[in-house]
Amino acid sequence: MARVWLDLPCAPSQEVVVPTLYSYPDLFGVADNNPFGLKVFAFMRLCGVAFEQRHVLDTSNAPRGQLPYLVDGGRTIGDSDAIIAHLKLEYGLEIDSKLSARDVDLDCMARRTLEDLYWSMSYSRWQDDRYWSSFRGALLSTHPDISAETLEAAREYNRKRYYYQGIGRYSPDRVYERGVEDLRAIASLVGDEGFVFGPSPTTLDASIYGFVANIYYYDIDTPLRQYVMSRPNLVRHTRAIHALVQPK
Repeated sequence: MARVWLDLPCAPSQEVVVPTLYSYPDLFGVADNNPFGLKVFAFMRLCGVAFEQRHVLDTSNAPRGQLPYLVDGGRTIGDSDAIIAHLKLEYGLEIDSKLSARDVDLDCMARRTLEDLYWSMSYSRWQDDRYWSSFRGALLSTHPDISAETLEAAREYNRKRYYYQGIGRYSPDRVYERGVEDLRAIASLVGDEGFVFGPSPTTLDASIYGFVANIYYYDIDTPLRQYVMSRPNLVRHTRAIHALVQPK
């Protein structure tokens, strides 16, 4: 399935060539059920970049075999941070132009924390038997073109990833303790109004949204979601970015 996001008017007969973002399917009302793809989606929407989004599961054309990736002209760019860096340079985007050197360092540290959070999030969906059937059912009902066999194969693949990465060797309680620690650190950056660095959103706000929205809007009551719901500032921030990037 594909959708073209255009923020600038064009004549119906005008041919529009825009970058194409390949990312995982949408779920629970967010544009990508993977936080890295949703992060790029939110960044492009916040910057007003016109683009086409294609929801796929096939990673055979992706650099390093991972989603998301972006096709822009003759270039194919993988990795969410590399995609954002490309877009900033290619389109002269100034979303982070007012950040200080300290802000840039804080952005880097926060993104690394979010990358650690990813493993607890992913574990809650694919490995934890308490939540797997609900996640599986939501994907199958939302996307009937996805087969149960495909999801079972993906689950087995992810189990191996978790084991070799290390998170799969923890007890479930410790997995979620680690995830909540990450969320607590991120929550400390988010105020009761505005965005992380002031009244306007930056790339870091898009990054935080990519992860927290995939917990907050995730309609399954995991320990991670319970924690997010207990932090009004995280809920407010997520809803604020969601209102800016999702269609009315």
